[in-house]
Amino acid sequence: MAHQHPLRFNPSFETVPEDEDETQRGLTEAMLSIQRKTHADTGHAYRAVHAKAHGYLQARFEVLPDLPEPLAQGLYAVPASYDAILRFSTTPGDILDDTVSTPRGCALKVLGVPGPRLPGSEGETTQNYVLGNSPSFQIGTAKGFLRQLGPLAATTGRAEPAKKVISALSRTAEAALEMVGGKSATLTTLAGQAKTHILGDSFFSQAPLLHGDYFGKVAVSPVSSELVALSQHPLDLAGHPDAIREAVRDYFRTLPAIWELRVQLATDIGTMPVEDAAAIWPEDESGYVAVARITAIPQDTWSEDVRVFVEDHLAFNPWTGLAAHRPLGSIMRARRPAYAAARAYRARENGVAIDEPDRFPGG
Repeated sequence: MAHQHPLRFNPSFETVPEDEDETQRGLTEAMLSIQRKTHADTGHAYRAVHAKAHGYLQARFEVLPDLPEPLAQGLYAVPASYDAILRFSTTPGDILDDTVSTPRGCALKVLGVPGPRLPGSEGETTQNYVLGNSPSFQIGTAKGFLRQLGPLAATTGRAEPAKKVISALSRTAEAALEMVGGKSATLTTLAGQAKTHILGDSFFSQAPLLHGDYFGKVAVSPVSSELVALSQHPLDLAGHPDAIREAVRDYFRTLPAIWELRVQLATDIGTMPVEDAAAIWPEDESGYVAVARITAIPQDTWSEDVRVFVEDHLAFNPWTGLAAHRPLGSIMRARRPAYAAARAYRARENGVAIDEPDRFPGG
């Protein structure tokens, strides 16, 4: 199918249920219950989700030149170069052995970005992206996510051996599905993540964001040959509870890396809905197009000073950024109060200040 012209955003594309405030309160409380449990177990207040990090990168974020008008919006309106921070993680709120193969994430923070800000991030100068390694969210709406998160919150910190069994069974089912050309966000969420190198993954916003006058989804995908080669590279997890972290650190001892940040602009509200985050937007109607390049040189991805800086003094939130890239849909709207509450809990219980940075530590 020929690609259509991008669709300009219309506020009517977002529909807010009457009970959304109640749903958001429920999600916020579920996330806080995860934090309270891991805090009680460990003595430290971790993130409510994506608690386990696997590496941190100082990178260069370069907006590409000569973008067409629909892509040259907001942060991408003019060619420019910025410092950036990347954090790789896995999704649960408890710190699990890597043999429990849960979905993966990549958080990106672009520093020193000019332009009008989203409410609540005035005075800041960062653009944040929170990405997962599946093109869609596992549940379409915040209300559906609340139904799923409740049981997950109840099992936080408990029964890791059982989680390992579920993980192995889910991986087998996921592998069978991928052999016939599919990928299940639900199975992956239930711990069916393949035992491959995290640096070979692509990461997606899953839910849409404004792109200036338009709207779309965002992906960060590897393009340098060394990264692309890792997409199916198996990791030996047996006996290595932090195998993913070790693999990331080993890679960056000697090798550089290049990713592209790509945007999939919506062209049809019927096939590319705003309010259903579980919908995979068809790439034959609108493909992901590169708008920026992310480059990282060899470095230590697990130094103690950087670990403390990122884990205790930073938060990644898609609502911290430019108004031109406002998150859209109920899943994204629910993240706003939930992430704010989780950040406040970490700051209070750990006795630290959590701020938006203007540089990488030591940079």
